[in-house]
Amino acid sequence: MGMTEGQRSAAGPETAAATVRAFLAAMEARDLETARSMLATDFAMVFPGGRKMTRLEDLVAWAASRYRRVKKRIEQTETTSNEATKTVYVIGTLYGEWPDGSEFDGIRFIDRFVLSDGVIVQQDVWNDLAEHQGGAR
Repeated sequence: MGMTEGQRSAAGPETAAATVRAFLAAMEARDLETARSMLATDFAMVFPGGRKMTRLEDLVAWAASRYRRVKKRIEQTETTSNEATKTVYVIGTLYGEWPDGSEFDGIRFIDRFVLSDGVIVQQDVWNDLAEHQGGAR
């Protein structure tokens, strides 16, 4: 049985972190419909370089020129909260494949997710991907 809005907002940090992990898994699988079901209607995401997007399809199109595939090796999550929101930090490394087919691994990232009423309203992404592109190591 699903949770009501009031139950979702009262959910603890474990639930917020689980929502974020499920969102990331859906994005890696390119299951945009499932990922979208975890987002607020006013969702926004900001990627390195200040690149702001509000649609998952825009993210997928933008990422296509940066890599063929990317996955996150999550090392830890940290959740903080106040009366209105929960903030989940996801820390780890990226691995995947560049557009030319060569592989990459061990690239640091931190994602910051803000959740309200059990859904994601904001994602901020920081990583060293650009520092490693083109073979620069």
